[in-house]
Amino acid sequence: MKESRSVEILKNAILLEKRGKAFYGKVAQQTKNKPTREFFQMMADEEEQHIRLLSDQFKTFNDNGRFNSKCSIEKPGERIASSVFTDDITKKINAASFEAAAVSAAMSMEERAIRLYSERGKTAKDPQEKALYRWLAQWETEHLEMLSKIDRELTETIWNDNSFWPF
Repeated sequence: MKESRSVEILKNAILLEKRGKAFYGKVAQQTKNKPTREFFQMMADEEEQHIRLLSDQFKTFNDNGRFNSKCSIEKPGERIASSVFTDDITKKINAASFEAAAVSAAMSMEERAIRLYSERGKTAKDPQEKALYRWLAQWETEHLEMLSKIDRELTETIWNDNSFWPF
């Protein structure tokens, strides 16, 4: 039996989120300073929420052939991610450190998730599926924006420390 595109996307999405959770969790374990550890742990926790949501949708779709309209999708602005993100994080991370490399790798992971979710949000026929992937794309975009801010600040710090500015 040929697998539907919806099932294929759900499986890939769950795998992507599990990898993200494992990655963020490992970085949190290996990070020495508290603000950075809390940031990466919060990212791992959010990926766990995505896994649960996608797994519920997968089960519902397999059982009923459609997406769950009663699925709890909170508005991105209602989350705690931005409250954990502080300037302490960028002050504690050295631009050439393990954590800085993790930020760069995480940005690539988030970009991949955004592409997957955005594309499926555009092509899905089921309104619930469309809403799910648009919501996930928005959430992952916020993750990418936080990571990009950290990366920009780290880059500027290393440029300042090494007098890379042309003026």
